[in-house]
This record gives sequence, structure tokens and C-alpha cells, in this order.
Amino acid sequence: MKLSVALATYNEEENIRRCLESVKDIASEIVIVDGRSGDRTVEIAKEYEAKILVKDNPLMFHINKQKAIDLCTGDWVLQLDADEFISKALSEEIGNVIKMSDTEIEEYEKDTPSLLKKHQEILEERDGQIGKKDASFVAFFIPRANYFLGRFLKYGGVYPDGVIRLFKKGKAYLPCKDVHEQYVIDGRVGWLRNDLMHWDSPTFKKYIWRNNRYTSFMANQYQDQKLPEDISTAFQYTLIKPVHWFFLTFIRHKGFKDLWQGFVFSFFSSLRFPISYVKYLKRK
Repeated sequence: MKLSVALATYNEEENIRRCLESVKDIASEIVIVDGRSGDRTVEIAKEYEAKILVKDNPLMFHINKQKAIDLCTGDWVLQLDADEFISKALSEEIGNVIKMSDTEIEEYEKDTPSLLKKHQEILEERDGQIGKKDASFVAFFIPRANYFLGRFLKYGGVYPDGVIRLFKKGKAYLPCKDVHEQYVIDGRVGWLRNDLMHWDSPTFKKYIWRNNRYTSFMANQYQDQKLPEDISTAFQYTLIKPVHWFFLTFIRHKGFKDLWQGFVFSFFSSLRFPISYVKYLKRK
């Protein structure tokens, strides 16, 4: 079985080498769609003989992810972000799973930890059924550990942060409509066991940069939705939503167990609601 690794990149010279180094031994090909990076991202990627297509960098970054997936030629696709990398254990697990028969995968999935199953249930409550229950396995969730200001967060609803990243070619695609969207899967979805490591926000500066891009995208969504500009909506987005999010992540989901990093994550992630709403109003 041939495995393609697909990435969309933009100014990722600090991360791209770590990512590509982690997959070079299992990838039959590496396909990258780069959003006209102004740093050494493309230059570094060429060292790994990656197939590179340079395009514009849309705010909806899933567009370039899907373009990279479309260019893949392998039997299976592993889609990664440049600030992610896989461990040796995950590398071996991926190599084993893509060689399994459907019967072998069925047996393997019987031991899926309850935490991962619960996470999928929560996602399906939000997004609807993911994949088809009575079908062959064609895609896999991978639990993801997010690095935030010096530690991998394990509470606050952040873990296992299951993401569909491994799938058979032609059996999954991104609708490219929402930053939180799931892949549309033509088949059954299983779970891998080993964590995908996400070097998300090693510094507060990096976190603020990412948050600024994210809130700008949310403001665009509000504009498309024609979100009301009345006092009730303003109250909801500047007070109700952020307070609810903070208590949900820091108290109910025990973000306090991640110490001061848990507090910072809960507090500043709650601010995305008022920030994005104010950006929306300014555009109006």
C-alpha cells in the first residue's frame, strides 16, 4: 500500500522540517500546496523531494488542504498540518493499519478506549453522523495532543481532540465551508491509538497570531450569516458566550488541572467571541 502525505503550508519554516522528518520513512510521496510563503518553507520542503504547488493563501485554509489531497496518488492519504508531527509509535501503527484487511481492522477497533468513543459521540452530536456505520473502514481518527505554552494540554476539553487525518484516497473530502468542519467520509471511520503531536502554540506570540487569523475568519462567517447587530446579540457574544466557554473548559472539563496554561487557554480562547463580533461590526 502506498501512503501519500498531504500538507497545505504558509510561512512554516520553523515547523516544516520536524513534520517532514517524522513521515519521511513511511511516505511514498509528500504533496504540498504552499500559499506563497515568504520564508524558506518551500526550500526546506524540496530537501524531502516533496511535490509542491504554489497557490494563493485563502483565509479558508481547508481549500489548499483539499487541493493537496486531490494531487495525491497513493492508496492512502495522511493529511497533516506543518506544525504537527508523528511519533515512531504512530508511524508504526499507521504502517500496520493500512495493510490490514477489513476483518482485521474490525478486530483491532474492538479495543478502542472509551474516551475516544465518547469523543466521537460528542462530535457527532454537533456535526451529525460521521461516515457510514455499516461499511468498510476507509478512514481513521487520530487523537491529537496540543502543545500550549510549555505543556501538552490534557484537560479543558482539549484532549483527545480527535481529528480524521488518515483515509483511503477518494473516500474523504473537506467541504471547505467551516474551520471546524469534519471530513465527509464515504465509508466507516475507526480510531488509531497513538497521539498526533501538535506544536500548536509554543509561545504566546504564536497563539495571538493564530487567534487573530481565526477571529477574522469567524467575522467573515458572521457576515455570511448576516448576524444581527442588535443589543441582544451583542450581549450574547460579548458576555454570555465567553463566560459560558470559560466555565465549560476551565471548571467542567477540569482545565485547572493543566495549571496556569489551562487558565490562559480557557480565558483567551473565550475572548474569540467578542473579538470576532467586534471585527464583524467594524466591517459592517
